[in-house]
Amino acid sequence: MPHPQTKVHRMSELIEPIGTVTFSDVPNEAFLALGMRNYWDGYFAGRAAPLGLAPAEVVHAVFYNFADGEVARHIPWVWGKTTPQEALAVRERGSAAALRQMIGPLADSPGLVRAADLATRAGVSAPTEGRALYAGLRALTLPEEPVARLWHAATLLREHRGDGHNAALLAHSIGGTEAHVLMALSLGMRAEEFGRIHHLPKAQLAAVVDGLRRRGLVDAAGGFTDAGRETKQRIEALTDELAAPAYDVLGAEELDELIALLEPIAAAVEAFSN
Repeated sequence: MPHPQTKVHRMSELIEPIGTVTFSDVPNEAFLALGMRNYWDGYFAGRAAPLGLAPAEVVHAVFYNFADGEVARHIPWVWGKTTPQEALAVRERGSAAALRQMIGPLADSPGLVRAADLATRAGVSAPTEGRALYAGLRALTLPEEPVARLWHAATLLREHRGDGHNAALLAHSIGGTEAHVLMALSLGMRAEEFGRIHHLPKAQLAAVVDGLRRRGLVDAAGGFTDAGRETKQRIEALTDELAAPAYDVLGAEELDELIALLEPIAAAVEAFSN
């Protein structure tokens, strides 16, 4: 029997803080030590590394939600400073070190080892069709050290879900920048206030919002219409549905156990980050 969508969604809430430790200070400093110019060089080197030496156009397509030209400011420049193989190793070491720092004594607990094992079973069992970034991650060797393995499993599950989210956006004809506008509105923010797109030229962002307005998704004041809110909800529901197969390998009791084990770990990461 499929797991309830509420539990699939809860898993997404728990793996997000664990997987995204890779974008925190410790990994960033490790990438800067390689000669990266800034945070975004390290971001693209680490996250795109499973794709090998893919050109900027391919990384842009796979990542989906970056504005035109943003990827090309970093890819392929970063590959003049490091290789995908080295970037993967630096990312894993830095992420494991960051996670260990954030969760303290939990890093050496039996619960973390069990969580890493369960999450890894789910992380390597999902279908790869249509999931380019997830498939690239699946091709990598699994870390043996438990903290690194938990981070890696969370990353597998996060990128599997992310690939599915992109498919859901595509199915609803929502482009990358449009997706950020909808996210901003769902958080009660105006588009120009949202961190991922506030830097875009005003005219460019206004054109994106105008396009959503013409489709009836955004109102004259720049907020959600009922149709816009419903579209956002359908996208999120479809994203959960597409993420669900990763957890089919776990029984109901195992998924409940995994959720219970991840909750204090995710909470510790969030407390540290805040």
